[in-house]
Amino acid sequence: MSQRENISSEEVQKFNDLAKEWWNPHGSFAPLHKLNPLRFEYIRANSNLEGKTAIDVGCGGGILTESLASVASNVHGIDMAEKGLAVANIHKNDSELTNIVYSQSTVEDYALTNNENFDVLTCMEMLEHVPSPEETIQACSDIVVKGGDLFFATINRNIKSYVMAIVGAEYILNLLPKGTHEFDCFIKPSELEKWSRSAGLELIELIGVIYNPITTVFSLSDDVDVNYMMHFKKINDDR
Repeated sequence: MSQRENISSEEVQKFNDLAKEWWNPHGSFAPLHKLNPLRFEYIRANSNLEGKTAIDVGCGGGILTESLASVASNVHGIDMAEKGLAVANIHKNDSELTNIVYSQSTVEDYALTNNENFDVLTCMEMLEHVPSPEETIQACSDIVVKGGDLFFATINRNIKSYVMAIVGAEYILNLLPKGTHEFDCFIKPSELEKWSRSAGLELIELIGVIYNPITTVFSLSDDVDVNYMMHFKKINDDR
């Protein structure tokens, strides 16, 4: 698979169709608006963002990107969904944020000319939407400086995750548009750790994210059966 082929046109179109919903806190991406503060505080607590450069891979409409920009000196957001990026740019300008740059690119292509450019990388709920997540992880590693922090969030692959992330979230609770996820594309933590280790990354922490449908609150947990985040550091050979 070449660098440029690691995208799914169907997945890109799916998020293009939802572009106008990105910044509606009660719309299709309402769960992201509720989840974003939890993710951002975890990233902020476990990396040195202040005065640093950060990149949000698969940034969508820029919800997490803007949070990163509130602390980091410069933030780059990349995505392949053109309409989502257009929304991100409009919201950035409306918010008068001058330290964010958005680009339409895969991280594989971006890595060709941006080797070791960033201190912190985030890639939230994107790996399950690309044909070859291991190639994406390698490219993510390539663009981070040695000793830098990388944060991935995705969904585990098991019966419980199918019931909760697809049947429950998409068809019963209507937290996400129907068809958002494909079960076969879900990723076990052991797979993500293996691919990341091969890409020169060291696992710092694996942590679960759970949702309470009664309180509608997300929280961190030891339960990684469904949603989880993994924090890695790029290995510094000189340490």
